[in-house]
Amino acid sequence: MSIHKVRIFNRFERFWHWTQMALIFTLLFTGFNIHGFYSWIDFSDAVYIHVLSAIGLIVLWVFAIFWHLTTGTWRNYLPTTDGLWPVLRYYAFDIFQGRDHPYRKHFWRKHNPLQAMAYLALKLFLFPLIWVSGLLYLSYGLWSNGPLTNSQLEWVAYVHTATAFAMVVFVIVHVYMLTTGHSTIDHIKPMITGYDDVDLSDEELAYLRRDEPWRIRD
Repeated sequence: MSIHKVRIFNRFERFWHWTQMALIFTLLFTGFNIHGFYSWIDFSDAVYIHVLSAIGLIVLWVFAIFWHLTTGTWRNYLPTTDGLWPVLRYYAFDIFQGRDHPYRKHFWRKHNPLQAMAYLALKLFLFPLIWVSGLLYLSYGLWSNGPLTNSQLEWVAYVHTATAFAMVVFVIVHVYMLTTGHSTIDHIKPMITGYDDVDLSDEELAYLRRDEPWRIRD
């Protein structure tokens, strides 16, 4: 195995990441304004921006799901216990003693076991919850006169708000992790340039140099 600079994040993946970040921050800002945590912008303007951002995020997610399924990158999120304990021990103890991270990125697996589990939970639980509850909230006028009553709308609001707070927790942890280990810019740079240090086997290195030489920087 040898470490090389490899482009593991393509243009769409980087566009998806930064656009998703901007939309989520916009939704959190306008959502908490709507709930009355602060009144920095007019209520009707906050609702309008919130709905537009939500529609934009749903469209982005649809394209991202299609991209993950058609490119096979969904495999990066498959949970595994292989190497999980050293990663957990690193974040619980070793990181405070200045030890190196035990996981090295691989060409076919970008995320360490803990990251894979966290991102999988985000995509399978938090995103669908906030997606479905938001759509129910938005379409309340279509089902408010049916068998569902205001009590159901209240539960929709609780679920949507609770999921939003869970998203805030995820964002805080995500930003905190960017400040650990290497410098923050070293963590952010791969999602800007697409290139990161990757541990390649001899077979992977030969494949890249033969079939995808543009992906590797020696």
